[in-house]
Amino acid sequence: MGHYSISDLEQLSGIKAHTIRMWEQRYGLLRPVRTATNIRLYCDDDLRRLLNVATLCGQGRRISQVARLNDDEIARAVLAKCEDAHDYARQVNALLAAMLGMDEPALCRLLDEATRQLGFEKMMLHVAYPLLQRIGLMWLAGTMNLAQEHLLSHLLRQKILAATDALPPIDAHGTPRWLLFLPEHELHELALLFMNYALRARGQHTMYLGQNMPIKELGAVCQTYQPDVLVTVLTTQPERTRVGDFAQALHQLCPAGRVVLYGSLARQEGLVLPPNFVVPPLMTDFLTWISEINFAPVAA
Repeated sequence: MGHYSISDLEQLSGIKAHTIRMWEQRYGLLRPVRTATNIRLYCDDDLRRLLNVATLCGQGRRISQVARLNDDEIARAVLAKCEDAHDYARQVNALLAAMLGMDEPALCRLLDEATRQLGFEKMMLHVAYPLLQRIGLMWLAGTMNLAQEHLLSHLLRQKILAATDALPPIDAHGTPRWLLFLPEHELHELALLFMNYALRARGQHTMYLGQNMPIKELGAVCQTYQPDVLVTVLTTQPERTRVGDFAQALHQLCPAGRVVLYGSLARQEGLVLPPNFVVPPLMTDFLTWISEINFAPVAA
């Protein structure tokens, strides 16, 4: 069970702390415990209820009406269809609440409904990624349950794979070739999977090698596949002090093409990279870049 301060609840729900206190005092919405120093601490059930209540209030319902509902009634109301497909905050809150409750059917239904309303790519950009950012805040606060995070990550991975598999095949002849992989010991795959989907959806040919790929194994692959672009995501690997050496090794594999480094380790201050490297800060920057890239060889 998580233990959240009121500032944690404010960050995760988007509801101001003074509003949370008012709802708690006036309607008994939450039931915090108090520490020996009289600080309120909230549990997963409190956060889940607050997220669901915020979702319903965001749809125009009065807090006085919502507060009279029990948890099951609130959950059913949240899962009811919302006509505003672009109410991203509502969808993120509903998904986060379902994750906290380990409610896999609700997670699937909410993701499928968002995809139906928005299309898969917009669902990922406007719903899934903000949700993952919220989860990152929970990690920083030390309130994230690993099982909850694994459940959501596994479902998102399934959705990306299914969406990619549904795309038409791409002919490698006459089409730019992209080789996607994660460094050795790197296991955080969602961003790379989505990049692979986005490239395939734009008619690019990709070879996806996935997690934990030693760089020494890439030489033979590059000789055979002859990629125009290498793409990798650096979340936890390699070690921060070894990113420069890793980049130089990739440059040797693809000296005339492009190399995309995505992730926080690629954006560290003072990192010097070869001229053929691209470091998009955000996924939207990557999507813009792939629509504008000129595949003429880059000077070494």
